[in-house]
Amino acid sequence: MLAEATEPRTGVPRRQAVAVGALTVIVAAVYSVYSLLRFWAFRTTTYDLVIFDQAVRSYSRLHLPVAIVKGVHNGFGAHFTVLGDHFSPILALLAPLYWIHDGPQTLLVAQSVLLALAIVPLWAFTRRRLGSGPAYCVSAVYALAWPVAETLAFDFHEMAFAPVLSMLMLERHEAGRRWQSAAAAGALLLVKEDMGLLVAGFGFYLLTRRGERRRAVLLVVAGVFWTWLASRVLIPAFGGSADYYWAYDALGRDLPHAAAGALTHPWTVGKLLVTPHVKVTTMLWLVAPLLLLPLLSPITLSVLPLLAERMLSSRFGHWWEPRFHYNVALTALLVAAGVDGAARLARLLPRLRRRPGLRERPGLGQRLRLGRPLPRAEHVWPVAALAATLVVVPHFSFGRFAEPGFYRRDARARAAAAILPAVPDGALIEAPNGIGPQLSGRTRVLLWDDRPRWAPWVLADVAAQDFPFPSLQAQRDRVSLLRREGYSVVRQQDGYVLLNRPGSVPDLNPG
Repeated sequence: MLAEATEPRTGVPRRQAVAVGALTVIVAAVYSVYSLLRFWAFRTTTYDLVIFDQAVRSYSRLHLPVAIVKGVHNGFGAHFTVLGDHFSPILALLAPLYWIHDGPQTLLVAQSVLLALAIVPLWAFTRRRLGSGPAYCVSAVYALAWPVAETLAFDFHEMAFAPVLSMLMLERHEAGRRWQSAAAAGALLLVKEDMGLLVAGFGFYLLTRRGERRRAVLLVVAGVFWTWLASRVLIPAFGGSADYYWAYDALGRDLPHAAAGALTHPWTVGKLLVTPHVKVTTMLWLVAPLLLLPLLSPITLSVLPLLAERMLSSRFGHWWEPRFHYNVALTALLVAAGVDGAARLARLLPRLRRRPGLRERPGLGQRLRLGRPLPRAEHVWPVAALAATLVVVPHFSFGRFAEPGFYRRDARARAAAAILPAVPDGALIEAPNGIGPQLSGRTRVLLWDDRPRWAPWVLADVAAQDFPFPSLQAQRDRVSLLRREGYSVVRQQDGYVLLNRPGSVPDLNPG
């Protein structure tokens, strides 16, 4: 009988390599369909899709990643580069894609592919620990995980790079490819300024491994130093504020005071971790579908610094919720920790059965004699975790797949689609948060917000309250102001009003 064909470098049978490749392609395609349907149905938003679209477009033209919509709305000015908001130079890798298709849909597909690519190193890691069969199950657990769903349901973010790079960092290390692991860790630092905490967490995990202390200490020091450097030096160098996202006033006014506060008042730290209760809910959602097995693995140490960064904050409540994109950087490593926990449990159970005083369960010997052995513990967890994940799916964004309305535009989306052709290409336009992405590929989009910018074109919404206006009446008052100032109505439909004032000089200054 001929041996199964094997790929020479990895030792993976060719049939398995093709299978995991096909699974990855299928998952990327499903993710892309989900994201593009949301875009088509006007469910994406200026904050944050247009921000990244403008930034990557600037990269594609060999400029710094300027996002006029972010700079003007947040008071940094029209030439603000997003490197002054979050230090994410890895986004430049997406610029060549804009030479093929220049529009936000490109980012949505790229994000789908990046999130799906994490399946490959996760499958390889699981195959090494549990075998190839469980590896496919575990891949499905990740593919259906709610943090991935919530990331896809909130436009595009740089965190799409985190699952595949963090998983490569772990899997390549476990495969003995230390330099490849280090390269993945280095790339991870370029995803966002706080990814140094994930690299430092990986160092904490390596501290539990024999003979890895020097490498572990290097990763911890490098990760913490990079987060400090990116946050305190590089972001201000690109026009941002080092304290813009400071959210730890309950511990201290800056990092030294917060560290001192945490050491002298540990009970405050404990209280912050569980207050408000949504923090506890989110942390439970992270491990409960994995049947708590990540808690048996030291790999979980990798995610703790990054998780603590959010859960110790006393403002920016969206950081704590089981929504948005904030949890996806933890997901692949937590699934891998579940795999490791299952392997550890499988090794532990036989030892417990051999302990004196423990009797064999009635009927067990008979089942073995009849040729029906009990399932191996390491094979039970992947199936059980997949079942738990499937139960969770309807409670998060992938549940929309089962809703007929997900595949249709509502009346207002149809009205918006009908009015947009009246906006000329290349125009500078203020647009509502839910409309900006549809215009971003062919116009310069500003957020229609609570301050008039006097752009030549304005698309207003007088039928539904829109971010960031405090009320619907404020939006209607704005339209009245614009008309008094010489804007004329070009077209209106179902609550949308398109206005134009030729020759209008926009006010894009900060303040």
